[in-house]
Amino acid sequence: MRITAKCLATTSLVLVTTAFALPSWAADVDATSAIDTVTVYPDGATVTRIITVDLPSGDSTLVAKDFPLGLDTSSIRVEGEGGAKLTIGTIDARTPRAAPVNLPELDKRIEALNDQRADLQGAIDSANARRKFAEHFAEASPAGIGDKGEARPIAEWRTAFAAVGEEIASADTAVRDATRKMREIDRQIAQLEVERKAKPPSKLEVRMDIAAPAAAKATLRVTYNVRNARWLPLYDARLDTGAKDRKPQLELVRRAEITQSTGEDWSNITLGVSTVRVSRGGSAPELGSLVAQYPQPPKPMALGAASDLARPAPTVRQRSAQFEPMSKLAEAPEPRERADEQQAVAEIGDFQATFKIPGRVSLGAAEGAKALRIASMSVPADLAVRAAPVMDSTAFLEASFKQTDEATLLPGKVAIYRDGVFVGRGKISASAKDDIVRLGFGADDKVKIERAVLKRNEGSAGLLVTTSKTDERSFKTTVRNGHDFPIRVAIEDQLPVSENEDIVVEMLPSTTPPTASNIRDKRGVLEWSFDAKPGEVRDVNFAWRIRWPKDKGMVIVPAG
Repeated sequence: MRITAKCLATTSLVLVTTAFALPSWAADVDATSAIDTVTVYPDGATVTRIITVDLPSGDSTLVAKDFPLGLDTSSIRVEGEGGAKLTIGTIDARTPRAAPVNLPELDKRIEALNDQRADLQGAIDSANARRKFAEHFAEASPAGIGDKGEARPIAEWRTAFAAVGEEIASADTAVRDATRKMREIDRQIAQLEVERKAKPPSKLEVRMDIAAPAAAKATLRVTYNVRNARWLPLYDARLDTGAKDRKPQLELVRRAEITQSTGEDWSNITLGVSTVRVSRGGSAPELGSLVAQYPQPPKPMALGAASDLARPAPTVRQRSAQFEPMSKLAEAPEPRERADEQQAVAEIGDFQATFKIPGRVSLGAAEGAKALRIASMSVPADLAVRAAPVMDSTAFLEASFKQTDEATLLPGKVAIYRDGVFVGRGKISASAKDDIVRLGFGADDKVKIERAVLKRNEGSAGLLVTTSKTDERSFKTTVRNGHDFPIRVAIEDQLPVSENEDIVVEMLPSTTPPTASNIRDKRGVLEWSFDAKPGEVRDVNFAWRIRWPKDKGMVIVPAG
């Protein structure tokens, strides 16, 4: 039978007001909860706890004192099943109040008890001294011989023995009584020390008002959100470069690196990760109006406010949505035979994806990060060599593939493996289904690239009168394919871009026509791509000229 809830979240003011309306005979029922399910988001988590309890007939208040302090109290929701039709009323989350501590009074009481203890220790020392004296007297005094060496009567012997025994017994009784009192004083001092060092509560108390028409055994599920948890996408990209009889293939393994510092241990739970970003809210930001106006004259400063001029202007802080993972993937080479890794079950919706980790998982609050495999895909790959010799003459092997998963690839770091060997790390950008993804797989040493400056000339232009200055440059890039198979080659270079009508940039006719321009939406970035045959050597020529007024200076700088 499903439990219904009349009220799932209210403010503390409403909770207090409602509490006065509850019947005075409502009983408190202590309960213990256990974490059963956790779904982790990139910026938070949803936790579900299970409470199994025997409820009495009538109204009662279920009290669970083991919830974390950092949970979002407005997110608490309760549902479950019971043997009778149960109704959930007010849900109240509160921090248990610690008893007020009067340190001066506690110190005074502890000092008085220590004085009493010292007096008792003195009484014990005194009684032990009396006992030792009595024992020494009994050993040293000849009880059977008189002053003149005559034998004493037996009655005097008995009197001496009795006196010594009574003294020892009296001392022992005094020691026992004082020791018992000291033990009690020590217990009182220990209790006062505990009160003195009492720490604030580390758990949250959740109270749920429940009405049951009859005694019933109920199982409740309490769900809430916490902020101090997250997961980061990590990837393994394993490229098989193929052979003459085998096409290149790429395996992309998704991993989730999960960290949490919620203050609660997630032990033996059902775990899932979701792509939903809960901290972004449910709606797009609302824009205000922009006003174009003439600059306003500065307001005159009040007398004595000149020091305000020395204050720095406030700056705008930009929040970054990128997180650095707290741990790194192992960089050891792939073993010859790999054990199969457990993989999550994907639940793909129209707007998000959730990956359910099989079995049960444990992750403590102070264990750091735990990386879990959540998905993988194997797709054919197209290979190419890409280089930007204006910066680095190294030829880098690149694999491009179509993203075939329904779940979007989130941006993250990639561990790169080429033919079973770890070759470095890269980054992957967000990619939806059917997007083309490009990943670099390290240097290709069999493709040699050299870039030479053929001309660099700065001068003046004009028939009779110098009217402008010029900067003319030309380059030649030579590509040599050392493979015994053809390979696609892409060379990138930069054509300066002018943002001023007085500065004119032109590409010269000696340039090899580029196959693409403004690649990756970068202005002036050109690409020359071609298929290089085995052993082929090919040149790419590139030349440009810049002209600007003679009375001005010109510099070439990276775009902002």
